Amino acid sequence: MSTVLQRTLMVGDREVRTDGEGYLQNLADWSEDFVRAQARVEGLTLTPQHWEVIRYLRQYYHEHGVQAQVRVMIKHFTRLWGAEQGSNRYLHDLFPVGGPQKQGNRLAGLLRTKGEH
Repeated sequence: MSTVLQRTLMVGDREVRTDGEGYLQNLADWSEDFVRAQARVEGLTLTPQHWEVIRYLRQYYHEHGVQAQVRVMIKHFTRLWGAEQGSNRYLHDLFPVGGPQKQGNRLAGLLRTKGEH
């Protein structure tokens, strides 16, 4: 049995609990301020494209009840941004700490994907 570490992240003037990797303990604590604070911790400078991916991930989860698979993200962003910027490689360049499925979902305030350790 493994113990999941908990951390506290200062978001504005309040403390938000996350696990050791930065996933929210309470999904209702998500906010754009959370994204900014967690991105700072992860050394990620947010661009408009990061925000587009984060908002897409949240919307997809809201509509489907599951996280978007990487191939679904690639299809969506290839239509939106073109083949080069919609590619798996580009999405992983945007989210270098685990790609869009790990880092993207974490910043979007979603749960870990199945099989993630």
